[in-house]
Amino acid sequence: MAYSSIVYLLPFLGAVVLLYNGMPKKYRWWVLLLASYIFYWLNSPTTLIFLLLSTVAVYLAGIFLNKIQDGFDLSKKALDKEGKKQLRKIVGWQKKAVCACTLLFIFGLLAFLKYYPFVSENINQLLKMIHLESTLPQLKLILPLGISYYTLQAAGYIIDVYRGKYRADPHLGKVALFLSFFPQIVEGPIARFDQTAGQLMEGKRSTYQNLTWGAQLILWGLFKKMVIADRANPFVAEVFNNYTEQSGAVLIMGGILFTVQIYMEFSGCMDIVAGSAQMLGIDLPKNFARPFFATSVNDFWRRWHITLGAWLRDYVFYSVSLSKGFAKLSKKAKEKLSPFLGALIPSAAALFCVWICNGIWHGAGWKYLAYGMYYYLIMLLGMLLEPLFARCATAMRLNRDGGAFRVVRILRTCLLVVGGMTLFRAESLGAFGGIVSKVFTDLSPQQFYDGTLLHLGIDGWDFIAIAAGCVVVLIVSILQEKGFCMRKKIAECNIVLRWSIYLSLILAVVIFGAYGPGYDQVAFIYGQF
Repeated sequence: MAYSSIVYLLPFLGAVVLLYNGMPKKYRWWVLLLASYIFYWLNSPTTLIFLLLSTVAVYLAGIFLNKIQDGFDLSKKALDKEGKKQLRKIVGWQKKAVCACTLLFIFGLLAFLKYYPFVSENINQLLKMIHLESTLPQLKLILPLGISYYTLQAAGYIIDVYRGKYRADPHLGKVALFLSFFPQIVEGPIARFDQTAGQLMEGKRSTYQNLTWGAQLILWGLFKKMVIADRANPFVAEVFNNYTEQSGAVLIMGGILFTVQIYMEFSGCMDIVAGSAQMLGIDLPKNFARPFFATSVNDFWRRWHITLGAWLRDYVFYSVSLSKGFAKLSKKAKEKLSPFLGALIPSAAALFCVWICNGIWHGAGWKYLAYGMYYYLIMLLGMLLEPLFARCATAMRLNRDGGAFRVVRILRTCLLVVGGMTLFRAESLGAFGGIVSKVFTDLSPQQFYDGTLLHLGIDGWDFIAIAAGCVVVLIVSILQEKGFCMRKKIAECNIVLRWSIYLSLILAVVIFGAYGPGYDQVAFIYGQF
């Protein structure tokens, strides 16, 4: 039951909204919890147990952390300063042990189910190379729906409790609903407990604005997914699956169209997800902020998959860069090398950990590690060369934030992102190497004018529909970048113009959406992670 399917949008979501608003306020969270588990069971019935295991684990760990802290608060009143210091150290180790064991358990489930086939295959190949007969068994494992997302939410919850950001919630249902809320279980956004748990339990009745603005977001997401992303998919699949038969020029176009596809699909899904939650009076964290207006790769990743980046920043980057070991290393580097390198070393090390985690989070394969290292090297080079860039800009009297130079920086960033997305879409590292080789050795544009291009999965009308859809999204994005709230502006229009906009979008999805004969239903790409 995909978020873009008619089954989800009408019978399921419609029934949830009606039941939610029809229930007394104190029982509305039950509707959301029941709907979330029904949604999960319908989509992944055999793996529901893993969601339950993670939920129970972090709930019990949170209760233990509360008890340890309460015991400390009670005991310290009867102790002197030295006794409090010793007790604080013991309590610190107890809390750290509970947190570490919980993280080991939930990440262990994720690691085994998601990465065991890849790891075992590579270990077996290594054993074969050194002529050892023993091998690890090859297991056929089913990856639970949304495990990469709810595991990060669960880990963030227990780390925040451990750090004292808030107390663990004693209500099992509240923790269960936070981890399983049906709109975000498949692709996120990755929320924090203090961002959404209160809203989920509050039981606010849906308002007219909630319903209309939520429906607008869903419609906009369907437009991006069905009119642009799904229509581009046959071309992208044909080009990447048969890259050896394509020219370098066509492969470049395939990389650009895949970049368009994954953005329109992922951001479209986030619109559907946010719209679904908003119809229930719940605001989810923002996951996109017009990433293709970014002026650097760093800026791009502050705008793309925002909640994943924020999670890695708060729980990986800061944990590494602010650790005592790196603080000492930074101090020595500042004394013996330079203040610049002293500040750079812990950031570079922490960034390495972030991009290793980012790469393997996306999938089990060498290309995903390479994908992480691709962005790491670009960011590291940017950090190393920033002083030089700044001096050059000053010497040449360039305004780095000026209009023309800003456009150049945006185009440069888009080029780098297309390169990363091409690696992301390639079947393997070897395939990516073949694509790069073709791009630099066979840029023949013949396939553009001999008609071949119009027989690679889609025809001329498909290209026109994709281009027109991209123009619409670009115009809306430019307005949003300038600070316009499109939904507010539409709401202020008179009823004729307002409904003309709604009907135009509905007709665009119905008429130009990629579905029916010749178009297979395309699964959400990020739902596979």
